[in-house]
Amino acid sequence: MRIYATPDGKSHFADVVVNLQQACAGVFVTTIGRLASLAVAPVWFGRIPATGVLRFGGWGPWHPAPRRQFVVRLQGESEVEVSDGEVRRQGPGSIVLAEDTSGRGHRNRKSSEVRQLYMPLEDE
Repeated sequence: MRIYATPDGKSHFADVVVNLQQACAGVFVTTIGRLASLAVAPVWFGRIPATGVLRFGGWGPWHPAPRRQFVVRLQGESEVEVSDGEVRRQGPGSIVLAEDTSGRGHRNRKSSEVRQLYMPLEDE
């Protein structure tokens, strides 16, 4: 899943399908399949507790992504709303490419403590 902003400042979801045959051309091949390679800045882990600004059951504030990054959900569930009104649920194992670095951004509503891995993309 991808979150991106359009020139009018609105954020939207897009489904992204990665063709591993094309994405992995020329990279290490194992007996279980191909491994993709992508340049990322130092990764970090985040924990959003069940209490606080992003309170249980309530929507957090609208915010753009601080940088282009992959966000991998490790634990917990939440909903994400983009400014066009669409809402999607995320659970453990979900991966989001956050690219809405301008405009209104998105907001989250969690239903439990959330732990995530953030993988900022290196500038191309």
